[in-house]
Amino acid sequence: MDVTKVLDAKGLACPMPIVKTKKEMDTLSPGDILEVHATDKGAKNDLTAWAQAGGHELIKDEEDNGVFKFWLKKG
Repeated sequence: MDVTKVLDAKGLACPMPIVKTKKEMDTLSPGDILEVHATDKGAKNDLTAWAQAGGHELIKDEEDNGVFKFWLKKG
């Protein structure tokens, strides 16, 4: 996967992972992919709902040793 940018949102509590993700997505072009790393357990539901509402695509998500990783494609 060709990732455009990586956002480190580890250690941030809700709603900061979403706030930082939105800020980064605003700097990208349509079709760019943002990889987000978060430790907040609510991030999966939050990012999934946010991406859908904003017209973006959650391509993939996984958990690796307590770190949630998300790949979002800008719509």
